[in-house]
Amino acid sequence: MTQSEAAIQNDIRVAVGAHDCMIFRTNVGKVRTDTGRYFDTGLPQGHPDLYGFKFNNGKVFYIEVKNKHGRAREDQKQFHYMLTNHGIIHGIARSPEDALKIIDEELVGYGFSE
Repeated sequence: MTQSEAAIQNDIRVAVGAHDCMIFRTNVGKVRTDTGRYFDTGLPQGHPDLYGFKFNNGKVFYIEVKNKHGRAREDQKQFHYMLTNHGIIHGIARSPEDALKIIDEELVGYGFSE
């Protein structure tokens, strides 16, 4: 059975949080309020699921979480291109080990070439 992205994300948050880093979960999208109005989180489309920084050097990282079969959407690819152009640490993680590899090795675009 394939592990859900939510479960993988939770495992990543625990592992990275215990790894001398601060990590945050993002909530992206729109929700309808009780009054019928829409509330937008304000984050750009394609923003990765998780972001944070390393305590030892302050470098920021972004992690897009996917399960074994998940693929990046077009808006996520566009966000990836922007991060790549600025040399920002980021990648697709399918496990806590992937996330720690991205962060520790300060990889730019890990997993997006698949």
